[in-house]
Amino acid sequence: MRGAALKIGQMLSIQDESLVPAPILAALDIVRQGADVMPKSQLNQVLDAELGADWSKKLTSFDYEPIAAASIGQVHKATKDGMEVAMKIQYPGVADSIESDIENVKLLLDYTNLIPKGLFLDRAIKVAKVELSRECDYELEAANQKQFRSLLSDAEGFYVPLVVDDLSCKRVLSTEFVSGIPIDKVASLNQETRNYVGRKLLELTLMELFVFRFMQTDPNWSNFLYDEATNTINLIDFGAARDYPKRFVDDYLRMVVACANGERDVVIEMSKRLGFLSGEESEAMLDAHVQAGFIVGLPFSNPGGYDFRSSNITHSISNLGATMLRHRLTPPPDEVYSLHRKLSGAFLACIKIGAVVPCRELLLEIYKDYQFGEDGENQMLSGSIS
Repeated sequence: MRGAALKIGQMLSIQDESLVPAPILAALDIVRQGADVMPKSQLNQVLDAELGADWSKKLTSFDYEPIAAASIGQVHKATKDGMEVAMKIQYPGVADSIESDIENVKLLLDYTNLIPKGLFLDRAIKVAKVELSRECDYELEAANQKQFRSLLSDAEGFYVPLVVDDLSCKRVLSTEFVSGIPIDKVASLNQETRNYVGRKLLELTLMELFVFRFMQTDPNWSNFLYDEATNTINLIDFGAARDYPKRFVDDYLRMVVACANGERDVVIEMSKRLGFLSGEESEAMLDAHVQAGFIVGLPFSNPGGYDFRSSNITHSISNLGATMLRHRLTPPPDEVYSLHRKLSGAFLACIKIGAVVPCRELLLEIYKDYQFGEDGENQMLSGSIS
């Protein structure tokens, strides 16, 4: 059940982990850690069933000791035609048990009676089922990875590894192996490098949402591997990639700009259009919601580098959490569960590595070329950003 536990934990903590009661986080963590790696015999059975009995003949070598274990599969290193390959192999039965596993985790959460109503557990469960089902489809992930490889082919500082098609299928995904240190380890490098990596992370996040409208939404630090020798961020794991509707992205950009500019009325209007607010909220809820938006907009509010080393964004949002949980009338829009997971992850990564990033300039670069609406009319309900 660890895939289900991980996914629901992500759903419940999209704003801040402090909003989820500690006993719930502890229970979910126990479930997440509860599975062992596949033994060699079982691994061979899975590979024979998925790739055919002659799969090993396509390889020069295959290491049965996994180099990583994730929530729904484990990763092994291999060699094919002189190229190092990473093979992600799904645990048997994971895809078939999504519905029952998530329902079992929900029963656990319901039994504790600790989930605040303002977290809207039923909506989180619904979104979790859809997301986990997509993440179990490695053919879809392979297509996502190929799309990102194409989108970022000319983007300096990023690399998306090749997909090895003849060793990939619905439950096995093989890609070019790439090296590097997980993004959080960049914290031990010099300030110039930390600033560069932080800038590239924010640049990527803004491009994904506002240029591609296609985002890899899992902010796990190990999905971003910094190669110091090439000054490149190697990007892996595209199971959680998804696209976003044009109208949603239009209004979300309007809201981000309004948050950066401190425009309360526009934040409220865009929040209604996006589905964050119903229009019937109390003043206490509106105040907390707008204040949270302004806090998240702080890095984009002034020109020059924003110093994430002294940022207290997460603490400030946490202080508003109780009010929002108590007064919230509607769950977040479905798109936001994945989107805010990625956005908060990007901020947390910049905080972790202590980066100074010109966030407003990055947003301006996106905004000045952005075309709003189907007809491309560049219309804003708020003032411009400069």
